[in-house]
Amino acid sequence: MRTGLLVILLALSAAAASGTPLLEHVPLQWRPTSELQLGARTMSGASIRFETFQDVRDNKAAVGENLEEDRPKPVTTSEDVGAFVSRHMRELFDQAGLKTTEGDADVTIRGEVKQFFVRETNTYRSEVAVHITVVGRGGNTLWNGVATGDAARFGRSYKLENYQETLSDAIVNTVSSMLQSAEFQNALSGR
Repeated sequence: MRTGLLVILLALSAAAASGTPLLEHVPLQWRPTSELQLGARTMSGASIRFETFQDVRDNKAAVGENLEEDRPKPVTTSEDVGAFVSRHMRELFDQAGLKTTEGDADVTIRGEVKQFFVRETNTYRSEVAVHITVVGRGGNTLWNGVATGDAARFGRSYKLENYQETLSDAIVNTVSSMLQSAEFQNALSGR
């Protein structure tokens, strides 16, 4: 009986000494908790095509870090961040009542992901920044600028779900800011 208890105690001590497993090569999952905020303007009836965004961040694997202890804990992914951001931005445009398409369109949205990261201290704080170019049917640039969004939340320390939710909410907030911009909405209508 004592030997069994000793084995269990040794196993528990070894698990405690090893610490929390690092969140490396984690999947990107769409887990928004925020609602899309639309502007008061009427949405464009033009068809919109999204190209797959490019990830131009220096460290393409890094999507977050926990800074609560002396030694930061990384959060990394091996998935395509640019494709993730463009896919979910397109879904949010559909949700807003805009007409997106895979084929020929009145306007095309191109993007470069410049920021996609969560810093965790006593809260999770994410920031997304995408350089967006809206191109008309003839290839002329209708709008060009950086769209940003952020999000913050409380949650248990170093939990993957909290990173996923905070990044998803930052994408929702980025699209909300885009759709509330009169200049951006004019570009979507091909003007």
